[in-house]
Amino acid sequence: MKLNKALIFSVVFVFFTVQLQAQEQLALKTVISNLESTFNVKFSYSVNDVEHVQVHIPKQLKTLKNIVNYLNEVTLLNFQFLNERYITVSTLNKTITVCAVLVANNDEQPLFGASVVVKKTSKGVITNEKGLFTLTNVAVNDVVEISYLGFETARFLAKDLLKTDNTCKTIILNEQQETLNKVLVYKFLTTGLQKQTDGSTVLNTKAFGILPGLTEPDILQSIQALPGVESVNESVANINVRGGTNDQNLILWDGIKMYHSGHFFGLISAYNPYLTNKVVVTKNGTSSEFSNGVSSTINMQTKNTINNEFSGGFGANLMHADAFFEIPITKKLAFHVSGRRSFTDYLNSPTYDKYFNRSFQDSELTTNVDNISESNRSSNFFFYDYTAKLLFNLNKNQIFRAHVIGINNNLDYNEAFTDANNQTQSKTSNLKQENLGFGASWNAVWSTKLTTNFSGFYSKYNVFSNDYRVETDQELRQTNEVLETGLKLKVNYKLNNYINLLNGYEFSEIGILNATNVSAPAYDKTKKDVLLNHAAFNELEFNNNKTYVRLGVRFNYFQKFSKFLIEPRLNFRQKLIPNLAFKLLGEFKNQSATQIIDFQDDFLGVEKRRWILANEQSIPISESKQISSGFQFNKNNWLFDVEGFYKHVNGITTSNQGFYNNFQSINAIGNYTAKGAEVLINKTAANYSAWVSYTYSLNDYEFKTLTPPVFPNNVDIRHSVSVAFNYNVLKNLNIAIGGVWRTGQPFTKPVEGNETVQSGNNVFVNYDTPNSENLEDFMRVDASLNYNFNLTKSLKSSIKIGVINVLDKQNIVNTYYEVNPNDTNTTIKIENTSLGLTPNVSFRCQF
Repeated sequence: MKLNKALIFSVVFVFFTVQLQAQEQLALKTVISNLESTFNVKFSYSVNDVEHVQVHIPKQLKTLKNIVNYLNEVTLLNFQFLNERYITVSTLNKTITVCAVLVANNDEQPLFGASVVVKKTSKGVITNEKGLFTLTNVAVNDVVEISYLGFETARFLAKDLLKTDNTCKTIILNEQQETLNKVLVYKFLTTGLQKQTDGSTVLNTKAFGILPGLTEPDILQSIQALPGVESVNESVANINVRGGTNDQNLILWDGIKMYHSGHFFGLISAYNPYLTNKVVVTKNGTSSEFSNGVSSTINMQTKNTINNEFSGGFGANLMHADAFFEIPITKKLAFHVSGRRSFTDYLNSPTYDKYFNRSFQDSELTTNVDNISESNRSSNFFFYDYTAKLLFNLNKNQIFRAHVIGINNNLDYNEAFTDANNQTQSKTSNLKQENLGFGASWNAVWSTKLTTNFSGFYSKYNVFSNDYRVETDQELRQTNEVLETGLKLKVNYKLNNYINLLNGYEFSEIGILNATNVSAPAYDKTKKDVLLNHAAFNELEFNNNKTYVRLGVRFNYFQKFSKFLIEPRLNFRQKLIPNLAFKLLGEFKNQSATQIIDFQDDFLGVEKRRWILANEQSIPISESKQISSGFQFNKNNWLFDVEGFYKHVNGITTSNQGFYNNFQSINAIGNYTAKGAEVLINKTAANYSAWVSYTYSLNDYEFKTLTPPVFPNNVDIRHSVSVAFNYNVLKNLNIAIGGVWRTGQPFTKPVEGNETVQSGNNVFVNYDTPNSENLEDFMRVDASLNYNFNLTKSLKSSIKIGVINVLDKQNIVNTYYEVNPNDTNTTIKIENTSLGLTPNVSFRCQF
């Protein structure tokens, strides 16, 4: 009986509750009728528009104006006063305020820095530290697209995100199912820079914020903000990762191995950032599917999704102009294309002059030649690059991609002179550098557990120079050509939500040609080497959000040498407490193609390095061993990252290091050991980001056949500090200010009092103990400003101003000595300086 009474009471309670709620929510048609009689007004509307619309009018709203304003906010209808008596109600020109809070599906943490854009308009925002975004004046049927690196892109109709009663919808974004979920540190250094669980750093170019001194998101300049990544001579073609040389970095563009990375012979990245979706930089603990780069892996990936709308952008700065387009052909087929070309062969800007003097200082273009005045010498330089990608989805489980990339630098140098017959002659020298790559891939999903990827690429690099030397009436032709073809098959099998197995096979064939031809005296030398490599790789990956382990091994077989190399890999991360994690990384890697310098005046003295293949005699296969460990603390948008590392690389040669000392003409095989620590402190907020990074490193060579056998590495930068501050002054105005300070790199002085030595008829600089001196400390301050605005309703535009080396400090980046032609007993000191104060301005539009 008591149970029946309780049941009856519950039913009655629920009934009255429902009735009460029904009384609060009234049909809009009824509300309009009540307003017409209460305020003596007339509403004009379509019955279809107001049908099924339920509203609740708060009791505190007393006036007609307040009630109408409220109805505008909480409904998808547009209420508009024609006069004091007549009010129209329609869906025409209706704009609303939308908002939402974004959280991750794995831990329900807010997603800070997510990109939110209204398709086909210029509207867009970034979520704040609470994961919240708000957009005003959005059409009810507009599509709102939400994207965040590592998570699936979500799209909503604006009316589904309507802000009502100051309440915003919560949206849960799902992590992308790649190999295994990799939780990201949200926002690292600046918007678009993020760090993954496996220790690698990801640059999301779509959401990339400005960095000091840059007017565009230059990929290879940007990664130098990371601790342990330096460029001792400011060149993107000479990136030194933990004491390594640039050729020790494996650079991939959509799976294509690249042998050239910079325009203007190293000062500008050659990769267009606007179709490059993300860049993954790995310094240690590399996946076993990658090898052939003993220092780091820089893996660039272009946009890989087919959008139904045509989009693109274009822009220009004081050096070049570019454009990119995403062209949908059908729902399953699309075409992406980009192109960039300098106009430096038509117009010399102040920025071009600074870059020209920096790139070509101490080369034949700027070195005085007897009997040829400055007015009789001229140069013509330009560069361009292009990319294209074809995207085809057979269905949701079978996707095909094909892509091409081309990079080109061209320099013509003309000299006019008077010959022995008093006739004016003109001779032109030329330097051309290009990298062309083709690639294709097929990705197949066979089940929820099994996926495969089959890819292949062809890469061709060529540098050619035709150098006419007036003073000797001699023509010198030099060629360096690299051809590489690669095939890779990957099989991923997901055992469960925590464990993934990767197995694969990779084949590569690389051929390198070096040719030299001299006209007088006649001399011709051509050398070509080919090497085939087979590799099998296996990897187990475990991730349960607290513990991350990736164990891998790579088996390499070099067919020409019948040589077998085994490369183990380790990547371990353990959360100790919710905000503190311990990491341990290790790897063995190899490299068969390296760069050498035959003579410092090769290729007009501008591009001195040439690629060469290991022969296991004078040039061995380079092998590296590296281990690093540290701690990472992340809380309240503060990031503290400390990591110590030890790296040993065998198989380097003296010709590979570019010595300016007594060893530059001696062939010797040795190694280097780099060890040190990296510290990063980063604070991010909705309107600003600030960071300080510090690297301490000891880097020494060991060449057992030389005296002394141990001495400092050419890139032994003992201390390096990077500081920057990025601030959103206004909604559309951003500034970035930063600086770099590092100790000077080593160099070698001549023996005091005995600066030269004679050998036969030749006189050479008599260098003292190698790398026993250091250049003055390097210090540079950069600044950038970015202003975003809408040129039209659907055309987003921006103006960026960047200044490199604001203080115009004359930093010495290289020092060496030459025999004084006027006194062979003394030497002349040659100093190469860094960029001086270099301004740049860019204007961009995107649709």
